[in-house]
Amino acid sequence: MTTAAAGSPRTYQVRTYGCQMNVHDSERISGLLEDAGYVRAPEAGEQPDVVVFNTCAVRENADNRLYGNLGHLRPVKAKHPGMQIAVGGCLAQKDRGEIVRKAPWVDVVFGTHNIGSLPALLDRARHNAAAEVEILESLEVFPSTLPTRRESTYAGWVSISVGCNNTCTFCIVPSLRGKEKDRRPGDVLSEVRALVDSGVLEVTLLGQNVNSYGVAFGEPGEPNQRRGGGRSAFAELLRACGDVDGLERVRFTSPHPKDFTDDVIEAMAETPNVCHSLHMPLQSGSDDVLRAMRRSYRSERYLGIIEKVRAAMPDAAITTDIIVGFPGETEADFARTLDVVREARFSSAFTFQYSKRPGTPAATMDGQLPKPVVQERYERLVACVEEITWAENRKLVGETVEVLVAVGEGRKDERTGRMSGRARDGRLVHFATGGLAGQIRPGDIVHTVVTYAAPHHLNADGAPLAHRRTRAGDAAEAGRAPRTPGVLLGLPTIGAPAVPPAPTGGCAPR
Repeated sequence: MTTAAAGSPRTYQVRTYGCQMNVHDSERISGLLEDAGYVRAPEAGEQPDVVVFNTCAVRENADNRLYGNLGHLRPVKAKHPGMQIAVGGCLAQKDRGEIVRKAPWVDVVFGTHNIGSLPALLDRARHNAAAEVEILESLEVFPSTLPTRRESTYAGWVSISVGCNNTCTFCIVPSLRGKEKDRRPGDVLSEVRALVDSGVLEVTLLGQNVNSYGVAFGEPGEPNQRRGGGRSAFAELLRACGDVDGLERVRFTSPHPKDFTDDVIEAMAETPNVCHSLHMPLQSGSDDVLRAMRRSYRSERYLGIIEKVRAAMPDAAITTDIIVGFPGETEADFARTLDVVREARFSSAFTFQYSKRPGTPAATMDGQLPKPVVQERYERLVACVEEITWAENRKLVGETVEVLVAVGEGRKDERTGRMSGRARDGRLVHFATGGLAGQIRPGDIVHTVVTYAAPHHLNADGAPLAHRRTRAGDAAEAGRAPRTPGVLLGLPTIGAPAVPPAPTGGCAPR
């Protein structure tokens, strides 16, 4: 492999680790680089001129993964003069100059608060032939003001806030992403409408804690004022999404149980395009462990929310996050987690073994558990979750589901002749195309009948009942991905918002 020829545009590749926030940040990184004249490198062929790692720091193995990949690139870079390596994201915010000390062949290190600086830092590093490390301590420009190269023609991430005001003892995110900062509802809706105008059918509203959205601000005429101020801002934002013509599905992640209010449940149930799916982290079913985690709710409160959600939406699919092996967790604590899992009847769960993160209170707590104990409990939890998810999925055999056709969801699709996508409740569906083979595109809508259930997916092996071609499917067929040039949206201020400046240089906001 060779790098791009002299005189041709420099090519780039972004490698993403971590959560949906990181995935959306990578879309912004791609948009910034393309605005600066870079071209995405093909999947195979020439070596990219720039490789950007957008990192995560939530798990302990994130460090090992990054430095291992950097090590693999060292001889590649040595063979390709002019190649640059950049490291951004949460791990860069945490390790800062340590990255260049451990891997001196890295050219640029940038943090979570200054994604927009990447093109300039690459230019500076190339000009000075020296590494550039720039880490800001707080957000200066809301990331949604940056140009974005969307990865999907049919679904888009929309950040409603960044940062987090919670102080969970196991979590390093607040120290890396900063305090919560919210976008105004009108600005969020402007981005949603721009995506829908480009053909997107589904949006996911992103925030570290979407339920606390809008508490710190509120202006006359904004959606959050119609039902009594900032505490209802998120519910009103969901309702406002219901007024966007052409928007067929609305999802959000992640809510915090401590801030979950009944008006959000009402908005989910009463707004037709808001999907009946809820991802709400549990973390532990033990009240003692929740207290040690500094999670300000208890299992009874959590299960009470689920009961209300299912009363309003009996078809709701509820997913969660669970941590096993938190310091001090006893066998009785773990048994309580299993009890809550059985009572909650999750449709899916992301399960994790506790990972010690330096700088968090939990890292220095007494009662750190031996790895074999954590592993054994983890295996029991996974078995319990899969037993429940399989049983819940089997209830859908014979039911008709609406599937938004996706790309990359079915690893065996080529071999099986199926296509894949997500039902409205978020479940993964692999479906046969029947006589419509070659006519169904990513972004189209298919109605089909579930014929088989597994713990993590559904199969529909009969011919589709219906197929609707969409503008998103047209865009996928034409090879077009939505680009949002950056909506001039700022951080919230007190009082009337200032008139934004005119866009310059193409930059006019997970």
